[in-house]
Amino acid sequence: MNVLIFLLFIYGSWALPRLDPLVDTKKGLIRGVQATDGDYAMFMGIPYAKVNESNPFGAAVPYPDFKETYLANDDTSICIQNQQRTKEVTGSLDCLKLNIYVPNSANTRNKLPVLFWIHGGRFQHTSGGRRQYGPKYLVKKDIILVTINYRVGLYGFMCLDTPEVPGNQGLKDQLRALRWVKENIDSFGGDVNKITIFGSSAGGVSVDYHLLSKQEKIFDKAITQSGTSLAPWAFIDSDRTLPIRIAEKLGVVINDSEQAVEYLSNLDPKTVVAASLDLSVTYRPCIEKEFEGIESFITDYPVNTPIPKVKDTPILIGYNNLEKLFEYANKLPEEYNEDVFVNNLNLAFNAVDEKLVKIARNFYIGDEDVSIDVKYDLAEFDSDFTFIHPIHRSIPKYLENGGKVFYYVFKYGGGRNYAKLRENITGPGAIHSDEKGYLFDMAVLPETPTVEDQAIIDKMTTMWTNFVKYGDPTPETSDLLPVKWIAVTEDALNYLEIDSEQTLKKRPIHARMAFWDLYYKMNKEHLKGYRNTEL
Repeated sequence: MNVLIFLLFIYGSWALPRLDPLVDTKKGLIRGVQATDGDYAMFMGIPYAKVNESNPFGAAVPYPDFKETYLANDDTSICIQNQQRTKEVTGSLDCLKLNIYVPNSANTRNKLPVLFWIHGGRFQHTSGGRRQYGPKYLVKKDIILVTINYRVGLYGFMCLDTPEVPGNQGLKDQLRALRWVKENIDSFGGDVNKITIFGSSAGGVSVDYHLLSKQEKIFDKAITQSGTSLAPWAFIDSDRTLPIRIAEKLGVVINDSEQAVEYLSNLDPKTVVAASLDLSVTYRPCIEKEFEGIESFITDYPVNTPIPKVKDTPILIGYNNLEKLFEYANKLPEEYNEDVFVNNLNLAFNAVDEKLVKIARNFYIGDEDVSIDVKYDLAEFDSDFTFIHPIHRSIPKYLENGGKVFYYVFKYGGGRNYAKLRENITGPGAIHSDEKGYLFDMAVLPETPTVEDQAIIDKMTTMWTNFVKYGDPTPETSDLLPVKWIAVTEDALNYLEIDSEQTLKKRPIHARMAFWDLYYKMNKEHLKGYRNTEL
């Protein structure tokens, strides 16, 4: 057996769980550890690439083959970043690592499909470690789960329009990780022809960019939760002044961008990130300038980009019904101001005038003042514009290009609504990121789910892994999944409402989506990056 080598068997009994799993890959031998909370092995912290020490803001380089057995037992590495709620800088550049969780049933004669998770975090935060994304619920369903780290923030998304720092390094890290999995996952008992890319929020946007990119297609299915490339926060313009401004914060005057990058490349990354925080820079993917011999990822605005990769690709996509409530639920009365409309609209449109702002404002709050009294209306506006309508606009593009789309709205409110617990929000419904508590074993959540929450975990993980296996979340109905989830068609925007009970419905919040359809159609010439292309 050259795929999975089991070194220790007690008293020669083949019926006992495998211990000390060792895998022979194209990169060399990798030793994992046996999980204690399920029948699966963990191979954690496997390096798939390394940051180029001479140009840490640019493309990563291949990681050398392992000369000795690599001990894959540590998933604590994190790419350098500031903590999401503080300015504390943590992590390092030695972070381009992935984690593979393999059910004990996987072997050369029983190759399992692969679910490749891309974490969110605004392209600026978090990692793929077990504390956030524990695997036990998903691997129980006989799929292999892969989670990854990729560069975020300054080192992942500085865009300078130069060959050395063209931009989107974090997305290209994801691509390198995908290529590593494609090349090596069969050694773990994975099916290289069944790889589903999977992400939420910025991870969902990343999944969509992998569908749009000109690079090879390494996956056969895609799951994007609460994020697509059409979101107004999904891209940003290049900024050649950024390294100059960071150097200035460090007390060094350099007027040339490339010289400033060279200077910053030789400093402690924590020092550089700490200095950049005072500039309040937002890091996102950018539209790259193309250079000969340099691999590019995004070269045009998503609204203009064809998506031939979608042909014959099953896509599972959806959102949470109260996405942006977290922005308003605990806001103090004095923190409300009229800028909420113009600031959001400016993310997507050029030349936003008072008339354009007033149309959106009147639709959501009429003649009321922007205040705590209309916080739920403001949350609806923000949710629709930021998350929901971009998803609504993406679905027809998938269909037009030959994709098969399964659409959902998650609105269950239970004890594992991760973000509501974090934000101390009560009441029914689900806000941004809440669904992840029913897919992953998250350390911040109760170790033992309630009966009601366990039912949602069972339903969600079964539907998601059915999709990974069959391209259909409900290939057949059952006591657990009594409702057949029907795909979207040209004539019917079918969706599954996921709550205590699952219900198949059509065209969610249709009046609000119709408003934005018309708004975008009437103002498409003002849309950022628009180039005479139908929306």
